[in-house]
Amino acid sequence: MVVCDGLKGLPDAIEATWPRAVTQTCVIHLIRNTFRLASRRDWDTMAKDLHPVYTAVNEAQAKERLDEFHHKWGDVYPAIKSLWENAWTEFVPFLDYSPEIRRVIYSTNSIESLHARFRRATRARGHFPNEQAAMKCLYLVVRSLDPTGSGQERWMNRWKPTLNAFAITFEGRLF
Repeated sequence: MVVCDGLKGLPDAIEATWPRAVTQTCVIHLIRNTFRLASRRDWDTMAKDLHPVYTAVNEAQAKERLDEFHHKWGDVYPAIKSLWENAWTEFVPFLDYSPEIRRVIYSTNSIESLHARFRRATRARGHFPNEQAAMKCLYLVVRSLDPTGSGQERWMNRWKPTLNAFAITFEGRLF
């Protein structure tokens, strides 16, 4: 499973490298790009109108909700229609999964946040005497995500339903 933020050519590169991988576009990036093509005053209404699209039970229902969205907004913002049509093939795999998996794959924001923390920590340090020192710095960044240390078990428990859903969906490929 690869979740990407809509870079052109990335799905083709993923397919060439990992043919069995499922490529999913980041739903948050898709929604942000939708808002970028619309006036700020319409964002709240648009968000409510888009919600049924990405919470649909299956692809057919999502397509119906998207058609309703385009019926309402297509004349005002025609570029949004082409944006969703171009992204549809990378958006649709998202709808094949259970809510537990959808919660993890709908966005790349959490991994982008982690990468930003890694960059900040390594930039502040400047250089490392060896690879082990760099790895220790990155390890401490990950540990600092829960500064009190008390929520670590709770954080792991939130992943239990997701890991179970992944194990069933990707049987023989996860562990």
